[in-house]
Amino acid sequence: MVATLSDIFMGLAVRATMTESLDLKSRTSSLDFRRSLSLVNGVGAGQADKVYDDTNTLTASATLDIDLVGVLTDAFGATLSFARVKGLFVSADAGNTNNVVVGGAAATQWVGPFGAAAHTVSVRPGGFVAFASSDATGWPAVGGASDLLRIANGAAGSSVTYSIVIVGSSA
Repeated sequence: MVATLSDIFMGLAVRATMTESLDLKSRTSSLDFRRSLSLVNGVGAGQADKVYDDTNTLTASATLDIDLVGVLTDAFGATLSFARVKGLFVSADAGNTNNVVVGGAAATQWVGPFGAAAHTVSVRPGGFVAFASSDATGWPAVGGASDLLRIANGAAGSSVTYSIVIVGSSA
């Protein structure tokens, strides 16, 4: 039996209010910035049919290479193979001391949104990083050639805990 993915929503919101006190009044400026993507089941533009999620802890200075093609399993235990990634979300627990470093596997690196194989992004304790695309291409992953996403503990001395969600398509 094949699971069907539905109700796919990826979003980001930033809200802020700035207030300045003046002599007899105050002035306020509000920011409400929102971007979101809703996808339907499938493998084309505006579509995804696979999702992976996990929370993991890495010991001090440890790394984990996540194989995007043929190794991960979904919530029902079925093997996942991402041909295209449409969303990548990584959050670092607030209790971490070290950063969580995303990207830059030693071999067969998944370049994804990073620009080059050796590029990484550091997620500070309590922070997160989010990448999303709704086009047909997304960020391709090719088994044995460009399919490893590295998650690393950014330093020695203590472990880090992170959560990851990957949304994509099988073709």
